[in-house]
Amino acid sequence: MLRALEIRDMLIIDRLELAFRPGLNVLTGETGAGKSILLDSLGFVLGWRGRADLVRQGAEQGEVTAVFDLAPGHAARAVLAEAGLPEGDELILRRVNTADGRKTGWVNDRRASGEVLRRLSDTLVELHGQHDDRGLLDPRGHRAILDLYGDLDDGLRATRAAWRARSDARRALDEAEAQLAAVREEEDFLRHAVAELEKLAPEAGEEDALDARRRAMQGAEKIREDIARAGQALGGDGAEGAMADALRWLDGAADRADGRLDEPIAALARAMAELDEAARGVEDCLDALDFNPAELEETEERLFAIRALARKHHVLADDLPALAETLTERLAALDAGEARLDALRRGVDKADAAYDAAAAALGEARAAAATRLDRAVSAELAPLKMERAVFTTRLEPAAPGPEGRETVTFTVATNPGAPAGPLNKIASGGELSRFLLALKVCLSQERDAGLTMIFDEIDRGVGGATADAVGRRLQALAADGQVLVVTHSPQVAALGAHHWRVEKRVDGEVTTSTVVPLGSPDREGEIARMLSGDTVTDEARAAARKLLAG
Repeated sequence: MLRALEIRDMLIIDRLELAFRPGLNVLTGETGAGKSILLDSLGFVLGWRGRADLVRQGAEQGEVTAVFDLAPGHAARAVLAEAGLPEGDELILRRVNTADGRKTGWVNDRRASGEVLRRLSDTLVELHGQHDDRGLLDPRGHRAILDLYGDLDDGLRATRAAWRARSDARRALDEAEAQLAAVREEEDFLRHAVAELEKLAPEAGEEDALDARRRAMQGAEKIREDIARAGQALGGDGAEGAMADALRWLDGAADRADGRLDEPIAALARAMAELDEAARGVEDCLDALDFNPAELEETEERLFAIRALARKHHVLADDLPALAETLTERLAALDAGEARLDALRRGVDKADAAYDAAAAALGEARAAAATRLDRAVSAELAPLKMERAVFTTRLEPAAPGPEGRETVTFTVATNPGAPAGPLNKIASGGELSRFLLALKVCLSQERDAGLTMIFDEIDRGVGGATADAVGRRLQALAADGQVLVVTHSPQVAALGAHHWRVEKRVDGEVTTSTVVPLGSPDREGEIARMLSGDTVTDEARAAARKLLAG
């Protein structure tokens, strides 16, 4: 709710402080007194785009401050939280416009952009007038208004969820098709590479093992000849045979040597034993170094094949098994790709069907809500002396989206048989005002809580019983909230709970505008003026008292 509005040095207002209250607040005054300046100033502090020359002539800057009361859970609190601004039960907006056109805004004493002010204004104020394009005259908002009126939140949530699922399913299919197309481009390479790797079947660590075996065989080939010669020198044709002969000769002479050969014979026997052990060791070594030359060739061939394959794929030899696994998986994905695509296509079909069902149900609910809204508006038009007019909520097919598959447009035919068209193109000024009011009455229970509604001369062009019907509907709208009305209608003004008169004063060559709160006696005089003009007659005062008495 708008609680206070303070204006300094804006157009012809030098300083003005207004304290608004709940219920129906009416502002009256002569044409040109400055009523529109109040709305311009309020729109300025709310970040609305409007006229640029707002600063009062001779002033360095103009300033507007608006104070709102926020109930718990008010939509403005979410905007404040998202913008990182302090929030509480009171919201203070302040905006300054310098003479050179620079604009600066604050929210609760923190700097804020015009965009933040505009987002807050959407949760705080709703302006309706004959030239308003922010509210009911904007066809872009008609679908949301109808959904709110029809209480279609459940259908909207279901349709949005089905749209998301449909979008996810289509995205998964597109990605899978793109991946499969990319893999198909390298199918020949994959099949050849996998076959080559499977045939060679390299193992991790195999290169080192083969290289060590190859080096061992190459080394054995070089030293085996020397070891074999040593074995021959130790064998029967060498040292072993000579020592055996020496031992045989000594044994034959020992009996005649009086024991002098016992030690040499024992030492020679020991040497024979050591020599035998050495000969067996040499023989074992030769056995260990024995290899098939074909094995060396096979080892070298495999080693070179593994290294060549690693170079070909630009990986280390030990990484070939992992590469084989990766390429095999990609090939398997290619082979299974069509099956996966079939499954994803079935998923898309299922998601499409679910969305179609949800969107169709939402469309049917909208059609039913449109019928109810048309009946409700028609019922409101009769007291407003527009019983011959036809209001129609038109639903037309649109491209599928998260909000369904239809557009919504409020249309009107002012006379039976006349072609229907958009509100702001078919209806005249007075008719348009009454259409907007009828719509607002029908939508009043669905509007956001805590929203201040402003009607700018919405009663223009009507009078008598019709003006009284307009006023009573405005009064009903204000019963549980706050409505501000700029009006020239005495019937509307008389129904206000709070009344202000906008006055223009001229002091020398300086013109200023001010706003005066009116009590009971002053209200009678103001309404009498509205009835009779500049000369207030007794008859006008009597009529004013009758209007105020209700």
